[in-house]
Amino acid sequence: MSSRVRIEVPEGSGFGPTHLPYCVFRPLGEEPRVGARLGDSIIDLAVALDDPMFHQPSLNAFMTQGPQCWREVRERVRAAAESELPAAAVHEVRAVRLDLPVEIGDYVDFYASLDHATALGRMLRPNAEPLLPNWRHLPVGYHGRSGTVVVSGTDIVRPHGQRKTDSGTPDFGPSRRLDIEAELGFIVGAGSELGRPIETGEFAEHVFGVALVNDWSARDIQAWEGQPLGPFLGKSFATTLSAWVTPLDALAAARIPLPAQHPEPLPYLRDTAAWGLDINLSVEWNGQVVSTPPYRRMYWSPAQMLAHMTVNGASTRTGDLFASGTISGADRSERGSLMEMTWGGTEPLELNGVQRTFLNDGDEVTITATAPAVGGGRLSLGEVRGRAVKAV
Repeated sequence: MSSRVRIEVPEGSGFGPTHLPYCVFRPLGEEPRVGARLGDSIIDLAVALDDPMFHQPSLNAFMTQGPQCWREVRERVRAAAESELPAAAVHEVRAVRLDLPVEIGDYVDFYASLDHATALGRMLRPNAEPLLPNWRHLPVGYHGRSGTVVVSGTDIVRPHGQRKTDSGTPDFGPSRRLDIEAELGFIVGAGSELGRPIETGEFAEHVFGVALVNDWSARDIQAWEGQPLGPFLGKSFATTLSAWVTPLDALAAARIPLPAQHPEPLPYLRDTAAWGLDINLSVEWNGQVVSTPPYRRMYWSPAQMLAHMTVNGASTRTGDLFASGTISGADRSERGSLMEMTWGGTEPLELNGVQRTFLNDGDEVTITATAPAVGGGRLSLGEVRGRAVKAV
């Protein structure tokens, strides 16, 4: 008879039995498979649930089954977590390798924070209205590169590109203004047909879960190339996704109404349910907390983002990722990018006793987040971590 174990959850753990975020992990010398985290352990779902659907290198095979399956599996995992498990189904988090949890389809990045958009508008257009006329009418976004989405812990190579000079003629070289953007990502589990928009009220039928995102930015490259079109090489070189995907159901206690929207959005953007989220982020730069962005202040909801993304008939696929854009608050201590924290490099931060603006080679940024948990306490969304390394 095989041995069985019960997972003990440390007091105050952000990974309790009402959370159970998913991941893709590799035990030493073995193939990747899908797991769920409980405390400091990962439950191997292929073993615990005796289901080959989870012996896969991504969550995609599971996510494509749709919301009824997601809910049923979550209940099965919760029941398994409350009992003794086969020892072969339990692995310590520290003893495994974590992979990118999703095979990314398409990637869209939004610009949904009023505080962030206002701050950048004031920096870039100091003698004009900070918000462009369309901003309060639609969730502004752009399409990124799915092939450069990497898992937390991956080094980020400093990108090359054209950079504006005082002469008006660009030069070429590594970005001198490498930046981060603290964001929340939403992962599509159930896709939609070409030509059929997704309504705001259908959000939870299509979105599987959330994960932290760092959408790295080369501000000097972006500033030159983004005239008159939007982000391109300054954004497409790397986006880091957390290894942990929190199911939407685990965030039930974090759901709050959106801040007031003026003017009232057009009918297709009117939320039929509250999809504001009370999530607190923390940004660490070389081990020092430099910002605590509040997601609760985001102007556009993820349901509105998805509705706008598909209103023209664009289809979605399992594994599509869309992100909130930089999460920022009204205060300097709540800004989610170095561009804002240092006001375009004119107001340096003191980092471990040194005045700093943008990232140097060797700098490491870690973004974490917590939210109210169902039943009390707080859950952890894990971390998204990356280190800037020298351009090649």
